[in-house]
Amino acid sequence: MSILGLKKKQPKTFKVKVSTMDAEMEFSCEVKWKGKDLFDLVCRTIGLRETWFFGLRYTVKDTYAWLKPDKRVLDQEVPKDSPITFHFLAKFFPEKVEDELVQEITQHLFFLQVKKQILDEEIFCSPEASVLLASYAVQAKYGDYDPNFHKLGFLAQDELLPKRVLMQYQMTPDMWEEKITAWYAEHRNITRDEAEMEYLKIAQDLEMYGVSYFSITQNKRDTELLLGVDAQGLHIYSPNNKLSPNKSFPWSGIRNISYSEKEFTIKPLDKKKEVFKFYSSQLRVNKLILQLCIGNHDLFMRRRKVDSIEVQQMKAQAKEEKAKKKVERQILAREKQMRGEAERAKEDMERRLFQLQDEARMANEALLRSEETADLLAEKAQIAEEEAKLLAHKAAEAEQDRQRLEVTALKTKEEKRLMEQKMREAEQLAVKLVEQSERRLKEADHLKQDLNEAKDAERRAKQKLLEITKSTYPLIAAYSSPPPPTGPESPDTTVDMNSSIRMDFKDSDMKRLSMEIERERLEYMEKSKHLQDQLKELKSEIESLKLEEQQQAGLYSLRSYAEPPYIPHSNRNSAYMNQMAFYEEV
Repeated sequence: MSILGLKKKQPKTFKVKVSTMDAEMEFSCEVKWKGKDLFDLVCRTIGLRETWFFGLRYTVKDTYAWLKPDKRVLDQEVPKDSPITFHFLAKFFPEKVEDELVQEITQHLFFLQVKKQILDEEIFCSPEASVLLASYAVQAKYGDYDPNFHKLGFLAQDELLPKRVLMQYQMTPDMWEEKITAWYAEHRNITRDEAEMEYLKIAQDLEMYGVSYFSITQNKRDTELLLGVDAQGLHIYSPNNKLSPNKSFPWSGIRNISYSEKEFTIKPLDKKKEVFKFYSSQLRVNKLILQLCIGNHDLFMRRRKVDSIEVQQMKAQAKEEKAKKKVERQILAREKQMRGEAERAKEDMERRLFQLQDEARMANEALLRSEETADLLAEKAQIAEEEAKLLAHKAAEAEQDRQRLEVTALKTKEEKRLMEQKMREAEQLAVKLVEQSERRLKEADHLKQDLNEAKDAERRAKQKLLEITKSTYPLIAAYSSPPPPTGPESPDTTVDMNSSIRMDFKDSDMKRLSMEIERERLEYMEKSKHLQDQLKELKSEIESLKLEEQQQAGLYSLRSYAEPPYIPHSNRNSAYMNQMAFYEEV
């Protein structure tokens, strides 16, 4: 078989790798496919309908180019590698992201691309705005801030700030993380789509947002400049200043843009204004500038027209989806709240269970201790019962002693009462004796006085008798006397008779008085002796009572229910002793 006439078979497909901002895809494409066929396949794969913002970009030597939709893929200057690598990126940027970006996938792709441009410093951002944008990026990635989960260091692996900002301040990564977390904690209850939209709303106000820069020269002085193409129009910048344009040409003020090889001509709508021309040395760059100018101008004009039916349907569908997602978020939030409450209730129940288990364990331990204690108490109860019996026996004995002491106390009380009665009688008797003694003393004084008076009367009577005798003696002698004696004895006889009369009179009175005094003295001595005997008997009884009361006081101290011992009246006893001393003196 001859192989000379055979031709080499051409492949019918080629492989393509497309990288989006968050994924990579590989496709097998037909050789005849145009750029639009591949672009539509990628859009269908990721579910993108807002296709007019995006394109497939590839690298050509030292620059980049966008895949043309109306030309075959393999006929363009794409790399010859297999698979061919394309980057699905935003080619045109909206003027107002909130109004123009309808689909969530569109918002997400723009968010990722703008975020990468800020971190790669393709878009200048101040440190304050960088921290705020980083907080929204963290909210979009991690959701609501949870201090229990998001500890210090949870952002250590995330790239959130441009290197220029990190190098601008002498701050550690932990300090930057604290600043970002402070803003991040305030974004609670913001969904991922809302956080990404807030990120884009802040980013669209940055000076370099959505601007594609190209190096150009001016036709006259050959001065190097920068051309900026964005959704607003064309801008001319100094090479060292991409923030503030020297001159701007809005799309509404441009009448025509012409291109001839390396020369570009911008004709203002106002014919009075000067036509601006500039040059670009690279043909590929010139074609890219022209593509961007045409695309941005078309979108500019499209925004000022009524939305197409497709866009209206997309916005209505997006609105319904947002409302539906809002309801779902509310349901999810409610379920999350209920789940949180259930988890807290579960934690409370678990904590309560652990607490009950601890209480049960402690109760078991207490039960064991109580059983041991019960055994000990049983032994103690038995001992106590025996002691109680012993104490009951002792109590019975004590009760008998108490009753006996009560009887004794009653007897003692009776004896004491009798003794007190005797003492009162003795007191009364002593008082009577004192009164009688005083009365007797008075009577003795009267008697002495009467005796003195009697003696005085006797003396006066004797004197009077002598006087009478002397006056009547001669008569008596004359009439009644015997004859005078003879002899020397007659005078003596007269004298003897007179003294006999006087002696008879004196002896009779004195005898009578002496007998009365002796009788009184004997009676008094007899009464005094009887009183002294009674007082001595009373004293001995008091001493015996004191001794008995002291003995009873010792017994009463052992019984709490016994009556207190009788305490003698010390003052009364001292009065009795004083009276006894007085009577002894008497």
